[in-house]
Amino acid sequence: MAPNTEPNEIESRFADIHPPFGADEARAQASRCLFCYDAPCTRACPTHIDIPRFIRQILHHNPGGAAETILDANVLGGSCARVCPTAVLCEGACVDRVLHDEAVPIGRLQRFAVDWADDRGLRFFSPGPDSGRRVAVIGAGPSGLSCAFELRRSGHAVTIFEADDRPGGINTAGIAAYKITTVYALHEVERVRQMGAEIRLNSPADGAAVARLLREYDAVFLGVGLGATSALNIPGEDLTGVWEALAFIYQTHRKPLAECEVGRRVVVIGGGNTAIDAANAAARLGAEQVTIAYRRTADDMPAYEHEVELAKASGVNFEWLVSPVAVEDRDGAVGGLAVQRLEMRGAGRTAELVPVSGGELRLDCDMVIKALGQQPLDDLLGAVDGLEVSGGRVVVDPASGATSVAGLFAGGDCISKGAEVVDAVEQGKIAARGISDLLAGPGKG
Repeated sequence: MAPNTEPNEIESRFADIHPPFGADEARAQASRCLFCYDAPCTRACPTHIDIPRFIRQILHHNPGGAAETILDANVLGGSCARVCPTAVLCEGACVDRVLHDEAVPIGRLQRFAVDWADDRGLRFFSPGPDSGRRVAVIGAGPSGLSCAFELRRSGHAVTIFEADDRPGGINTAGIAAYKITTVYALHEVERVRQMGAEIRLNSPADGAAVARLLREYDAVFLGVGLGATSALNIPGEDLTGVWEALAFIYQTHRKPLAECEVGRRVVVIGGGNTAIDAANAAARLGAEQVTIAYRRTADDMPAYEHEVELAKASGVNFEWLVSPVAVEDRDGAVGGLAVQRLEMRGAGRTAELVPVSGGELRLDCDMVIKALGQQPLDDLLGAVDGLEVSGGRVVVDPASGATSVAGLFAGGDCISKGAEVVDAVEQGKIAARGISDLLAGPGKG
């Protein structure tokens, strides 16, 4: 394992990559906005925040109004400001990016406004008139919290059932701590609690529980995430020192950073954004060498380009076109990783990967982190009678979030197999509208 490092030094490595704006800086950046008609940034935002409006409010010395505009569309606007891939969403669509090669920093302006309101304890929303209807929400992640918030705005009683011992889902469990802190993620949950939603922790759901909730409540929202990381299916996978990426990241939300486990030489297997998060976290925790091993090329890597550049800036190395063969055993722990070099026949992600003759290679490491994507919760989904599932995804009506089961709606990773937090928030909103429409329908009044 890596040598001990001073706690303060580790904490500093997990500090904000982009420090928050002060008021003067925020207004200066807000002045760059062109306030486009039919703004492409708003269209690019999955939750359709009125971005020109909130930026104009910041410019006119009204950050509280800006926060209300943001949170009206996205109750998790503070966390999305921190973790969203703004470079490929709102900022990627910014006209200034085309005209001046530099987008307005929408994400940082969004964070400034929401943090300003949070620091002053401002509350903008209250529950709607009591509808007399009760809705169960399974999962206190972004989609479940968003759905619950919107349901309370419509006056429905909401109970959230969360399997973990704290709410927040991916924000408090699976996103690198240098992007969002546990303290902030839990603080954001309070916006939903303040609306009167009840959250019951340590309340996992199975097929029988879903059936029971459908009987006891007027509607149910299924906002569960995904399950375990996909297996490597190679010798040595069970050795001490082999981690799932989310478990590795999870510890940074559960322990003091100085107490988190990390190897001296770490190899992360995978090419997505979770692999990048795990590699960056390992580097910040004090690993002497971190390598990402990916079976395709840099051009085919699914991780966002800005995330890859961040990893390079953190000193992370990359091994392209390699496939893991075996984790070497050194007295019951990781002693290295044997990989096979590959060549591509064809182009892109559909190209055939062929082993290179004599291309065996050993990567020196004492920790291996698997970041191969997560498996759907097949046991749960398969146990819900009549639930249509395709390719590991719960099938829903995209306009309402309704599933094939009467009264059951769904959103989040169980319908997307791992999209962005902001997508989950929007899916929760869509389902809340669908539920409200159902409950207002004939025979429901």
